[in-house]
Amino acid sequence: MHTQAAGAGHDGLVTPDWCRLMARYNRWQNTSLIAAAETLEPAALLAERGAFWGSIHGTLSHILWADHVWMARLDGWPPPGGGLSDSDGYAPDWAELRARRRITDARIARWAGALGPADLANDLVWQSGAAGREVARPRAICVLHMFNHQTHHRGQVHAMLTAAGAAPGDTDLFLMPDMTN
Repeated sequence: MHTQAAGAGHDGLVTPDWCRLMARYNRWQNTSLIAAAETLEPAALLAERGAFWGSIHGTLSHILWADHVWMARLDGWPPPGGGLSDSDGYAPDWAELRARRRITDARIARWAGALGPADLANDLVWQSGAAGREVARPRAICVLHMFNHQTHHRGQVHAMLTAAGAAPGDTDLFLMPDMTN
């Protein structure tokens, strides 16, 4: 089985500093989308919009569920329960979703803040419900996937919010408020 040397990340792309940057970006974007969503009526958040997870709320709930799945694998969090097909209902109440998102983002940031190069080395092995089998992949690739998954679905939420009349903020990484020159 292929493993990487400690500190290698994946060809140097996924480093502890990159994870910290992505955790900050994740928090910034989730805060922005939640704020934009709160300008809409509650029914608009639950309306079917043709996205894979249906609604704005359902997609945000799926992202939260998936973050808990990945952090259970990467950092020993309790698994979220339920399956992929139920993930759009992981946080059925808006206030609960908002609060759990804030807590989860803080926990992801703490995890990223404590990472060292060795934490991104070697393979992660898990039983994948989605694949229906045991999977082994470089840990750095799994971390990259977690952050990419968030971004992918947040893009869908951004489009749904915009179509519903909300005004989500900037998404460009270089515009993140805490970036230094």
